Amino acid sequence: MKKVPEGCARITPGLFYVNAPAAIDWLEKAFGFQTRLKVEGAPGMVVHSELVYGEGVIMVSSLSAKYPGRKPDAAGGTSAAYLMLYVDDVDAHCERARAAGARITREPETTNYGDDYWTDRGYGAEDLEGHAWWFAQRMKG
Repeated sequence: MKKVPEGCARITPGLFYVNAPAAIDWLEKAFGFQTRLKVEGAPGMVVHSELVYGEGVIMVSSLSAKYPGRKPDAAGGTSAAYLMLYVDDVDAHCERARAAGARITREPETTNYGDDYWTDRGYGAEDLEGHAWWFAQRMKG
């Protein structure tokens, strides 16, 4: 028996949203995710979903009494963690996210980590409920 189900990573982040159906639609529009599974419960509630970007997967669920979580603003107005994704064109991705209403927390910039490492171009954003994201494009290395 496989220890990790087919199509899943050993570790997969999950995010809670007050309005998970709207968040899923927005994540598709703004960041380019595709929904491969959405299990709905009561009207307007998502019990479980899986969104993919390339080989990456995140899970999105509704905040509820049965599945309590915390909104990012519970941590003092900011997310206590961030999700990082590699994209093919970070500048175009940033403009797509901005056009969809993402709050760009750090404009695209190139960072050279030295000859022994790599160079990435990246930007920071917050989604519609304040979750923090970092998008990068490998430039060298």
